[in-house]
Amino acid sequence: MEDFGWTFWLKVAGLFVLGAIGLFVVMWIFLTAIYAWGFFAAFLVLALVALTLGWLHDRRNAGPQEGSY
Repeated sequence: MEDFGWTFWLKVAGLFVLGAIGLFVVMWIFLTAIYAWGFFAAFLVLALVALTLGWLHDRRNAGPQEGSY
């Protein structure tokens, strides 16, 4: 593990901290939505956001796929 050096481990630690902050913000928004709209409506909004992101990803990466007709 000493082969990686200090800069590598500082970058890993920085990514970890940024990921933790991002997760905190997402959970804060989601829990606020649960408090404001209720459990079912918050999960409905979460599902709509996930479906929208999936649709955008599929549109950006459109093309003939191997094994599809």
